[in-house]
Amino acid sequence: MFDGKFRTAVDKRTAPVGRFLVKCGFSADVLTASGLLFAAATGWAIAMGYHLWAIGLLALTGAHDLFDGPVAKASEATSVRGSFFDSVMDRLSDAFVLGGAAYYLEAQHRGQLILLPFAIMTSTFMISYQRSKAESLGLTAKGGLMERAERMILLGVSLLHPALFVPVLWLLLVLTTTTAIGRFRRVWAVATEASSAPK
Repeated sequence: MFDGKFRTAVDKRTAPVGRFLVKCGFSADVLTASGLLFAAATGWAIAMGYHLWAIGLLALTGAHDLFDGPVAKASEATSVRGSFFDSVMDRLSDAFVLGGAAYYLEAQHRGQLILLPFAIMTSTFMISYQRSKAESLGLTAKGGLMERAERMILLGVSLLHPALFVPVLWLLLVLTTTTAIGRFRRVWAVATEASSAPK
């Protein structure tokens, strides 16, 4: 949703911060890599049951993800390599965080609920893969209800209280799956139209 509807507004607000961080000596790659470290710390905090700590660490992870793009633009260092690095680190970050959730559920002896974070990870990866594949084919696949920023916010909500954790994870699974299906339908329609267009 942020990428689809609000990206321009977000870019306008984050651009000055990006320029400030460049003046302070930060690079986009440093922010991306350090964001992965915070994601790993978030996953550990979730796994150990330190969920209030995890909220703060998740916010820091999100801040790194939010500002690495503006820093790259401000330093005029945007590149295909940087985009690739950022995308791969985002997927690893998701795996760390959801892996921590799976460990926590296993430690709480909740049985097959350990599969819930892995189901969320599967639908999450399908969302990002469809965008990547569509863009490699020259098609647009941005937007949708539950993109990365929204997923992190909802995950943060789940960490507010132990009673919220599992119900919100179920909600996250439903919303990410719905987003993945919606994105598939949109790309399918665009691809069908492109394939049937006269050459």
